[in-house]
Amino acid sequence: MKSNKSAIHKLAPIFFCLLSVLLAACGGSNTTTATTGPGKAPENQQIAVIPLEGVADAQTLDPAIGTDSASVWPAELIFTGLVSLNDKLAVEPQLAQSYSVAADGVTWTFKLRPNLKFSDGAPLTSADIAYSLDRAFKPELKSSTSPIYLALLKDGDKRYAGKIPTLIGDSIKIPDPQTVILTTTQPAIYFLDTLTFACAYTVEKSLIDKYGDSKFTDHLNEGGGAGPWKVSKYIHSQYIEFTPNTNYFGPKPQLKKLVMPFYASSDTAYKDYQVGRISAAIVPPSQVDGARALPNKQYHQVPQNGIYYYAMNYLVKPFDNIKVRQAFALALNKDQIAHNVYKDTVIPTNHIVPQGMPGYNSNLTGPDGTTSTKGNPAKAKQLLEEGLKEEGMSVSSLPPVTVTVASRGRADFRDEIAVVQQMWQSSLGIKVIINDIEWNKLLSDTAATTNNPKGLSFWRFDWGADYPDPQNWLTLQFDKGSPNNYENYGQNSSPQAAQQAAMQQLMEKADGNANPSERMQQYNQVEQQLVNDVAWLPLYQLESSIVYKPCLVGLPDNFNDAAFSPNDWGRIYISTATPCTNTSTYQ
Repeated sequence: MKSNKSAIHKLAPIFFCLLSVLLAACGGSNTTTATTGPGKAPENQQIAVIPLEGVADAQTLDPAIGTDSASVWPAELIFTGLVSLNDKLAVEPQLAQSYSVAADGVTWTFKLRPNLKFSDGAPLTSADIAYSLDRAFKPELKSSTSPIYLALLKDGDKRYAGKIPTLIGDSIKIPDPQTVILTTTQPAIYFLDTLTFACAYTVEKSLIDKYGDSKFTDHLNEGGGAGPWKVSKYIHSQYIEFTPNTNYFGPKPQLKKLVMPFYASSDTAYKDYQVGRISAAIVPPSQVDGARALPNKQYHQVPQNGIYYYAMNYLVKPFDNIKVRQAFALALNKDQIAHNVYKDTVIPTNHIVPQGMPGYNSNLTGPDGTTSTKGNPAKAKQLLEEGLKEEGMSVSSLPPVTVTVASRGRADFRDEIAVVQQMWQSSLGIKVIINDIEWNKLLSDTAATTNNPKGLSFWRFDWGADYPDPQNWLTLQFDKGSPNNYENYGQNSSPQAAQQAAMQQLMEKADGNANPSERMQQYNQVEQQLVNDVAWLPLYQLESSIVYKPCLVGLPDNFNDAAFSPNDWGRIYISTATPCTNTSTYQ
């Protein structure tokens, strides 16, 4: 997900947002009507109801500061940037008509499309793009995404720290209304990919001037963005309603309305899908067999570029000890969890870079030097005893271990957490306490753990690809100074700190390596060491189960999370196929 489309951002993060599955599926033919099968439904039925699951409300709709999928995905409907990703994970022009990089590798020139407009009809020029990119670094905003995704912009760190008043005229130049020139700190082939994230999107200055940074998102019905949709109604903790932006430069949405209701409990969302209140839903593992039997191919098992994992704070004892971390990793039988809890709808894994992403290492091994995902309880117990002894502790003297999670109203998450808790307790002979908190609080608590020995000690989290490059999974998560480095990898005083720092240097070297083969080998080396160090304790890769109504047309089988072009809305519509959604509430 960019959850995804996730910084605190570990979206998707990933916090799994159904929208990141469904809408990322849009691709294939550019035709806008079906050539066979049921015809297009009447105009008053062109309404889709796509839930935002696992949250009671969005953190924000401001693209500069949104961090989780429930914030970023709605923002991606309203706003857009210079470039975007298509369903093949390739960068394509968006507000930019073309782009090029100079021989120095750091000077990027973007030529804008002619006659661009915001949703209120106001003209959109290079000045608006420059304002928005500079605003993302505005110290008062305290954006946790811009220092990460826009880190390549020269002097962005100085702007963020308040050391310089603006980047305009510095790393952002606008020689004319149709041209934007950006300067990066170093050559990086993934720079365009980073510009697809929400914090690089263009916002309308006049709306912010009128209502302020914190209030303008309550007035997006007046304008604000240049994406394919605009907000027509936002009832907090209930739903967001969108209507097409008639000033969008690309293919206009065929739907006349898109509604995104909030569901704090994903289980509740699936129940509402079954009675026709919403157009799509995540299928709880306990309901998979029934969902597979639904008529007219409503069930879809969708591969996802997302990893769910547990993490430990290297600044908190005894998790500063590598043997202790390895013990917790090897105490888990990931195969059993995938089969018994998730009914084989996820892929047990030791990987940080998931299968299907560039840089995936099929030869990667776990902390025990094997490719097995079944764990090794005997080895785990041995390592725990040895590690605790090195820390001057023992199993009997170890206080209860608290693991902080956010189950988000999902029974399958709760079942997984209970099984993991039991595996740790039975294999390691310790007491594990589960602290189940609200999702947005987990986001803020993990962010506060960076460089903080008093922060969380152990937690459950997830990450989804924002763009298809190993840098998104490695440097972005574990490099020195990265706000995503919640685990404090390489930012500690453990005996392995120097080796961790060497891996961080290798990440950075790989980031700028123009030799693709050598670059991937460097990332593979880094990932293997991160897994050995248990920088993350990966549990499984998503292979999500969803259902959507047969009348929702334009979602072909080439699903790919983290890739959804705004132009794809031009081929999504409601047909006369049944069953469909009862949208009378929103008409």
